[in-house]
Amino acid sequence: MLLEMRGIRKSFYGNEVLHSVDLTLEAGTVLALMGENGAGKSTMMNILVGIHKRDGGTIRIDGQEVNIESPHDAQKLGIAMIHQELSSVVEMSVAENIYLGREPVKNGFIDYRKMYKDTEELLKNLNINLNPKTKMGKLRVADQQLVEIAKAVSQNARILIMDEPTSSITDREVENLYGIIRDLKMRKTGIIYISHKMEEVYTITDQITVLRDGASIATWNTKEATNDMVVKAMVGRELTEQYPKRKVEIGDTILELKNFTQEGVFENISFKLRRGEILGLVGLVGAGRTETMQALFGITKPDSGEVYLKGQKVEFKKPVDAIKNGLAYVTEDRKGEGLVLPMSIAHNITLPSMKELSRKIFIKQKEEKDRVGKEITDLKVKTTSPNLAVKNLSGGNQQKVVLAKWMLKNPDVIIFDEPTRGIDVGAKAEIYKLMNEFVAEGKAIIMISSELPEAMGMSDRILVLSNHKMSGELSKNEFNQKSLMKLAMQHM
Repeated sequence: MLLEMRGIRKSFYGNEVLHSVDLTLEAGTVLALMGENGAGKSTMMNILVGIHKRDGGTIRIDGQEVNIESPHDAQKLGIAMIHQELSSVVEMSVAENIYLGREPVKNGFIDYRKMYKDTEELLKNLNINLNPKTKMGKLRVADQQLVEIAKAVSQNARILIMDEPTSSITDREVENLYGIIRDLKMRKTGIIYISHKMEEVYTITDQITVLRDGASIATWNTKEATNDMVVKAMVGRELTEQYPKRKVEIGDTILELKNFTQEGVFENISFKLRRGEILGLVGLVGAGRTETMQALFGITKPDSGEVYLKGQKVEFKKPVDAIKNGLAYVTEDRKGEGLVLPMSIAHNITLPSMKELSRKIFIKQKEEKDRVGKEITDLKVKTTSPNLAVKNLSGGNQQKVVLAKWMLKNPDVIIFDEPTRGIDVGAKAEIYKLMNEFVAEGKAIIMISSELPEAMGMSDRILVLSNHKMSGELSKNEFNQKSLMKLAMQHM
């Protein structure tokens, strides 16, 4: 057995989050580690890579007990992790990020020539088409993710942890990743694969281990596990309907874009959004979906085009203008753009609503407490206290805090950019229910999603972008993956 973790326990601030958890991994296999957000997956892996110290239990590699006190200890033991939340140094190049702390040295100085050459060969072997000298800050999130994968592979890890590795990459890049994983398996690397996407778990893994509420629930061979078995183990109940049905009357146009253009980014984007509607926006990574919505929200400036809100022409020069007019934007990058990580859950939730919750210079503390408590309850945010710093929450619960922040503002239109990225099946169901309730009030949603089943399951109409242009629009009775992918590749 390559890796054995037995009876692992961990507490934070007196709250036990891991209760004697077991996990085993054989060389040359892929183990899916599954569970709801807050189940303990990240804590378990952070113990394995030396970020957290365990309070109890044993870790054995090749049958020998080891003590992992720091990330350096883990690296020496051949353990590497690709984190879901990227930690790239944006002002450094691709090569510098990959070899950070392991730079080749010649005559006492970093040998940049060798570093760039080694990076070029590494990326070529992984079919990743990037320039080693490009600064990370200039790359798309999807490309930054691929660099993180290359960095882990370059370390020749015996145990590789992949935390939601496909959350920001295209279908083509996913196939490339599967090829890398199969190659690593042949080299007898053991891989722990954290994912909420059931389809890829069944495609690439050999075993599945489920955690729930900080405890080991079950382990199966992937071939023996059904979808219902896994979901029930994860959430402790059966989820009868993945995409909840709704009957909402579609009303008048609330928002309209006409010939919206930003040179080289998106061109002549025109559409109408109606009350009671969820409008899906799909396309390959780089098609211009997010960029169009950022320009609409005032984050960037379009070169031409018009925006009409409730029949009136408007111009949002900055996000505060959009917010004042009843728009909200749940960004894809929750850590970088959606949250202030050192601040408390409560203060993150109330941040856009301080004017409404204040009397002159004083905050209405009781009203703030009551409204924060309601949002935490409605969204089922797992936390011991609303005063806890939001950085201490799991990724899925951080996403719920972003949603709570905007729900408290009570907007008319919400733009959701990958609303369920990195979120477990139980939390997805809660967010879908919330979206349905929102549009049932006569409001409207624009939803950017890279998951076609989600886009088809939740949308009333879908707009498809391809290479910065609109390539088509499908109504609900026309939805199918083949048609959407054909439109997504139309202008390629």
